[in-house]
Amino acid sequence: MELQSRAKALKETGLGLAVISYDPPEILSAFSKQRNITFTMLSDAGSETIKRYGILNTVAMELAGPNAKDPSLADDIKTYVSVVGGNARMAGIAFPGTFILDRNGRVKSRFFEDFYITRNTVSSILMRTGTGRPVSGTKLSTEHLDVTVHPSDSAIAPGNRITLAFDVIPRRGIHVYAPGASSYRVIALKLEQQSSIRALPMKYPASQIYFFKPLNERVPVYQKPFTLLQDIELDGSPQAQAALRGKESLTLNATLDYQACDANVCFNPQSVPLSWTFVLRPIVLERPSRPQ
Repeated sequence: MELQSRAKALKETGLGLAVISYDPPEILSAFSKQRNITFTMLSDAGSETIKRYGILNTVAMELAGPNAKDPSLADDIKTYVSVVGGNARMAGIAFPGTFILDRNGRVKSRFFEDFYITRNTVSSILMRTGTGRPVSGTKLSTEHLDVTVHPSDSAIAPGNRITLAFDVIPRRGIHVYAPGASSYRVIALKLEQQSSIRALPMKYPASQIYFFKPLNERVPVYQKPFTLLQDIELDGSPQAQAALRGKESLTLNATLDYQACDANVCFNPQSVPLSWTFVLRPIVLERPSRPQ
């Protein structure tokens, strides 16, 4: 459903869209009619393509084998197959993920998740591949930096992984510290703790080495415009869904922490408050009934 909502945006970026599933054609046809799906849905008989891509869900295969009743499988099934349990009919499913191919069919990038309930949003993938900014940004300025913050999505559903992009422009003569600068505060996002939110490690671009002559010191910094990418996930477990039920929005509070210096002075560390409010979308879990 999220793919369908972004099909037009994908086409406008020059990307085609197809999904591959182990489901038989009649199931895919029923689902496309039920949910008004307009993009290509391909049935992978016997999961042959899934196997060739190396993404066969081996945990799901256990459900059709002699160890199906092994209690030790329970946690793996919830993590890698279904949070509500699995059955032998799920043997053959893939670990969920997204591949981007060039026109010659070569894989240029891929995006996979840690948990079966988690899904990268289309906008998050586009942002991480450098294809524009889907949502208008919020601008803020300090005495050291100009920052524009773009969330990949304005709405979020349980299980979604979205991205926050920070386009940072240091003021003239200013640098801020990059990972590896052990004696200074590295620029980073600090999220207010929420049980339903998981923050992944921030993605930093390559830094430059700054030589501070008075201390004979070389440290990694950012002096030119750069972009930070912060992925966050909204918990999709049944417990998290129950806690969010009835809510129409989710507010995320954070601070952008950094320390700036010029050629002569290192300024006090700064913490800039930030906040985003996302529309909460329901997660769609039901599968189509088999055609009569």
